[in-house]
Amino acid sequence: MITDKIGDLLTRIRNASRVKKKLVDIPASNLKVGIVECLFDMGYVVNYKVIDVDGKKTIRVGLKYIGIGREPVITNLHRVSRPGLRQYVAKDEIPRVQNGLGIAILSTSRGIMTGHKAKTIGVGGEVLCEVY
Repeated sequence: MITDKIGDLLTRIRNASRVKKKLVDIPASNLKVGIVECLFDMGYVVNYKVIDVDGKKTIRVGLKYIGIGREPVITNLHRVSRPGLRQYVAKDEIPRVQNGLGIAILSTSRGIMTGHKAKTIGVGGEVLCEVY
């Protein structure tokens, strides 16, 4: 049984992009769909779709590559807040990832969103992961 569902999502995407797969299937939940939606909105994945596979909801994510050598757009996914040590930040303490080249994904009182969007709205929350 998987205890860290966000860590599992990040690991599946990381492993699939390293072996240059086009699609990766991930067991769905509302939290995972929110994270994948943030990745899609910021251009880290080509597309995503929630489908039904054998009676279970699954997120099918299309990974994005660039260049002739098909280098993955996502070079690193880093889990910040873990089940054993939650990381919460105020609106003024939202981290800048790779000096603004990456994104932080937060779980706020207004839903899952990127750090930049949370800063403009003026809310803090739990820093789930960093992507660059």
